[in-house]
Amino acid sequence: MDDKTAQLAKILQESDNIVFFGGAGVSTASGIPDFRSSDGLYSQKLGRNFTPEQLVSHSFFMRYPDDFFDFYKKNLVYPDAEPNDCHIALAKLEEMGRLKAVITQNIDGLHQAAGSKTVYELHGSVLRNYCTKCHSFYDADFILAAKGIPLCPKCHGVIKPDVVLYEEGLDEDVITGAIQAISEADTLIIGGTSLVVYPAAGLIDYFHGRHLVLINKSSTPADSKADLVINDSIDKVMREALSSLQS
Repeated sequence: MDDKTAQLAKILQESDNIVFFGGAGVSTASGIPDFRSSDGLYSQKLGRNFTPEQLVSHSFFMRYPDDFFDFYKKNLVYPDAEPNDCHIALAKLEEMGRLKAVITQNIDGLHQAAGSKTVYELHGSVLRNYCTKCHSFYDADFILAAKGIPLCPKCHGVIKPDVVLYEEGLDEDVITGAIQAISEADTLIIGGTSLVVYPAAGLIDYFHGRHLVLINKSSTPADSKADLVINDSIDKVMREALSSLQS
């Protein structure tokens, strides 16, 4: 274990109100790529290129639902993904009473699968899907099994994933809970995010605690504000820090 990971372990030991704020880099070790790493994707049917952001926008969902679900099912739903060492370490920290909340930009549900109880999903979850007409609930398996546009068997309405698409606002209750958790934390760990997606990235401005830790493979706009910056794989860092804490 290197000096910076040892420093993180010491911070974890000293803290009893930790909040974790994470992004796509948290789940890459589980085999879920950051879809923004894709360049423009060509739609043969529509005869033009689209960015990944355009393909998961509200207007694209409304205008081209067939193409939306084709991209969505291939690129955003990973039913076989399992929690990695970062997810597991965070769940254990919560079990120990040190970590009070996880705030995630991810939509994969892996924090809950690892055992985390208090999770604020800023961008929703692929595991929840609702009919746009009658609001009946459907799981991810239903969406994946559907041919083309998933339709509600009860009313034939289009079923929409409970994810926040581009051009849509974040859930107010989720935002309120996340802000409260961050504002009360003594330690905020930001991991696996480049902090460029707003308004989610702006939430860290509510932190006024003792220790700000940044764990990301590349630099972020908040590095200069942090007490500790670790440029490494977050699953490895969290596994080693937790192991040191437990020994």
